[in-house]
Amino acid sequence: DLDLLLFAMVAAFLVLRLRSVLGKRTGHQQSKQDPVSKQEQDRTSKNKVVELPDNSPEENSLDDMPISDEGSDDPVVQGVNKIKAADPSFDLSEFSEGASGAFGMIVQAFAEGDIKTLKSFLSDDVFENFSLAIEEREERKETLETAIIGIDAAEVIEADMDGQNALITMKFVSEQVNLTRDSEDRIIDGVPNTVTKITDIWMFSRDTTSNDPNWRLVETRSQN
Repeated sequence: DLDLLLFAMVAAFLVLRLRSVLGKRTGHQQSKQDPVSKQEQDRTSKNKVVELPDNSPEENSLDDMPISDEGSDDPVVQGVNKIKAADPSFDLSEFSEGASGAFGMIVQAFAEGDIKTLKSFLSDDVFENFSLAIEEREERKETLETAIIGIDAAEVIEADMDGQNALITMKFVSEQVNLTRDSEDRIIDGVPNTVTKITDIWMFSRDTTSNDPNWRLVETRSQN
């Protein structure tokens, strides 16, 4: 399906310099042994993202969202109906599933500094911010280690049409372990084996008149 294909290649995620824009720590840090701690200790491969489990929380599942009633007062339902009117092949559940699976790849691309992937699947403005953060990190000779322990929630919070462009905003709540090391391999940010809950809000866009099935990340913001 095109909506699943579109996310197979999306990449990038700012953890450090743009934390105030991309992600906000919520709640408290949990000092618990995570399932990738041994991988974290393997210095031969520093940037790791664990494969995300296929267990989307039931309370945030969009499979049961009633996308049909044109008279619905729910702005998300109204927005999705607009998108489906412009693109009848659009499927919200498949979009949400693809976005959740792509979240891990997004984190990994930024951690690895994969500029080529970022440029292909980000809007120009977002790519500029991402690439600048990567350049500054490399200039400081720092390395970023990221591991996603799990995604607690992946929820569509906004949907609408802007002209011919479909816009969908998703809220991701994930548990992550993030470490930054300097040129001498000393930890300068983060605590090993400490899991932090992070909230990210991303907007994706796609031209519904285009044959290109890919959605692009066009905006990132903090929850607050």
